[in-house]
Amino acid sequence: MKKMFLTLELLCMCFFTVAQGIIGGKIIDEKKEVLAGAHVFLKEEPSSGAIADLHGNFQLKNIPAGEYTIIVSFIGYETTSQQVQVRDNSIIKLDLILIPGNVQLRDLVISGSVDQAINTLSQVDIKLRPTNTSQDILRMVPGLFIAQHAGGGKAEQIFLRGFDIDHGTDLNLEVDGLPVNMVSHAHGQGYADLHFVIPEMIQYVDFDKGPYYANKGNFTTAGFVDFQTKDVLQENFVKVEGGQFGTLRTVAGINLFSSDASRTKGYVGTEYFISEGFVESPQNFNRFNLTSKISTRLKNDDEFVIGTSFFTSRWDASGQIPSRAVSNGMITRFGSVDNTEGGNTSRTNLFIKHLHEFSNGAYWSQQAYAVRYDFDLYSNFTFFLNDPLHGDQINQNESRMIYGYKSNYHYIGKFFGKELITEAGVGIRIDDVDDISLSHSIKRSFMNDKKRGDVNETNAHAYISETLTLSGKWSLNAALRYDFINFRYYDKLQVSDRSVGKSILSPKLNINYQVDNNVLIYLRTGMGFHSNDARVVTQQSGEDILPRAFGVDLGFSTKLSDRLFVHAALWRLDLDEELVYVGDEGIVEPSGKTHRSGIDLSVRYEILPWLFLDGDLNLTKPKAKDEPEGKNHIPLAPTISTIGGLSFKIKNGLNGALRYRYIGDRAANEDNSVVAKGYFLADAVVNYTQSKFEVGFSAENIFDAKWNEAQFDTASRLQYEADAVSEIHFTPGTPLFLKAKVSFFF
Repeated sequence: MKKMFLTLELLCMCFFTVAQGIIGGKIIDEKKEVLAGAHVFLKEEPSSGAIADLHGNFQLKNIPAGEYTIIVSFIGYETTSQQVQVRDNSIIKLDLILIPGNVQLRDLVISGSVDQAINTLSQVDIKLRPTNTSQDILRMVPGLFIAQHAGGGKAEQIFLRGFDIDHGTDLNLEVDGLPVNMVSHAHGQGYADLHFVIPEMIQYVDFDKGPYYANKGNFTTAGFVDFQTKDVLQENFVKVEGGQFGTLRTVAGINLFSSDASRTKGYVGTEYFISEGFVESPQNFNRFNLTSKISTRLKNDDEFVIGTSFFTSRWDASGQIPSRAVSNGMITRFGSVDNTEGGNTSRTNLFIKHLHEFSNGAYWSQQAYAVRYDFDLYSNFTFFLNDPLHGDQINQNESRMIYGYKSNYHYIGKFFGKELITEAGVGIRIDDVDDISLSHSIKRSFMNDKKRGDVNETNAHAYISETLTLSGKWSLNAALRYDFINFRYYDKLQVSDRSVGKSILSPKLNINYQVDNNVLIYLRTGMGFHSNDARVVTQQSGEDILPRAFGVDLGFSTKLSDRLFVHAALWRLDLDEELVYVGDEGIVEPSGKTHRSGIDLSVRYEILPWLFLDGDLNLTKPKAKDEPEGKNHIPLAPTISTIGGLSFKIKNGLNGALRYRYIGDRAANEDNSVVAKGYFLADAVVNYTQSKFEVGFSAENIFDAKWNEAQFDTASRLQYEADAVSEIHFTPGTPLFLKAKVSFFF
């Protein structure tokens, strides 16, 4: 593999002239944590700027001989400078170190580079918004809403860009390069459980919307979210949180190597969480996380990273309840019809990363990983509709191994005198799922199988992406991605073994126009896809195996002043096929073609040096194609949502936030005769932070609003009823929830 990339490098050097006078290296903090997204430029040549990539690397090429001042800035860090002497044909490698400072929007750089490392908004938000869970960080994606409806242990339901994404069908999620989405999952296609992530270990979160990115494959239709964990902790810490409803959380992190001069760094972190929940039937929820990451730089500057983590969780759940059972007084809104729902799940991760830098500034990265995953869930969506005597409880179960490898080559060269960034990658992912089943159960006791079998699914991919800087204002990115997926399902009940394979090409074309240092206009176009469940695919053939998505975004980012940042986009996304929730079976199944269009607006404003305002507004028009007007609504697709708040950081150590989120009413069925009610919620948090400790208090739903978190239009039958009734079934949202915390740093 390494020889292949060396050959690729030589070919690139044959076609592209290698620029002379190169300044390159890494941008890092005092603990040698790379700072992806930091901005570096020459004071004497401001147009020569570059953005640090995901590895902290930067390059300034074709620099004439002379003495220069390098300026480095990054939001949340003090701007620094360094003198360098450039000679003809010289290559200078530097480690540029930034130290933490105040969060100032003037340090936010608007870049016309299509190759920018991470989303501009994420750089601001992760430094300002308080986070307690990985779901809090997921909410940083403008317009993204989540809903929990199974006792806290199940993956959240996700809403974004007019999608009810279920648990991840149209949103690609990764952590440290590991896939989170589960293909052909027992509960739903693309199921993405992020509970194995400890939020205190997250360095940054990258996100973007649409199918426009060559290195993102399956499930990247509405967009993607990448979590990157820290390589080293800024300090050792222990935190204890406690609150209402029997809630207790402890988390700790300790660096394994004490010397800052060491070429090896790493840490171990752990988290334990328990809660009885706010519902009448105790959730008995508990979760345990253990994670470790070690990275080292060899004498030849090659970098190796080894990461491992373990997660396990158990819970009971009240499940969804029918509206009529509350209105007729049978139960309260915090009651249950079947309180024997719940489940358990676990995940073990292991990955190894290797990064090699070539003398001309190109680099080659590769990663291998293995994941062990187990899932066991009990649900009852319809109560006594199918089995009037015993009830309709179902069990969804699976055990799987995931094996994967991916490799990436990145080179900055010249094409007819213009800068050309070449990125090429290959990879493979293999899912080996044993005993994936859907069974009928009574109070968690097995009755009979509805489905049972084994799934083997292999996804091989390759892509190439070329980013050409046409001038100081224009840049163009053209990319092509190839995916091949082989589906195999062995049905143990029907004793049949079927397999089918399908390939798909996904072209991308993105254009940036940098009006000036404060205004960027972009056009993004591209195709993507989401795969269907192997149990469905092996019964099909033809084009619908890998349904396409086509998207287009026209947007801009601007700094109207040093303190005001605005981002806006008009967009459209068309899908060849949807996956729709089926309440009576607790699964998703294919549906028809859809169209979505909308407007995204984000504002970040530094009111005062210690006071920040943020707001996101998202308007969407989701429609099913080939359906008559009035009957073409997409169930549960959001049409309006907004998230925002005020954050403050005072020099004496006081900091906190007041935040809100609102989602409007939306159709719960195709003709909008049943409506899922929207809600407005407000949360508050205040902390007092010093060098050795922090104390804090938080309140969720400070106005104690009565709201429904997850809502579905489902046909069900209660035990005393003669016939089924179709109406809104819901899980209640969290009432006023008070918590306190204390942290110690050492």
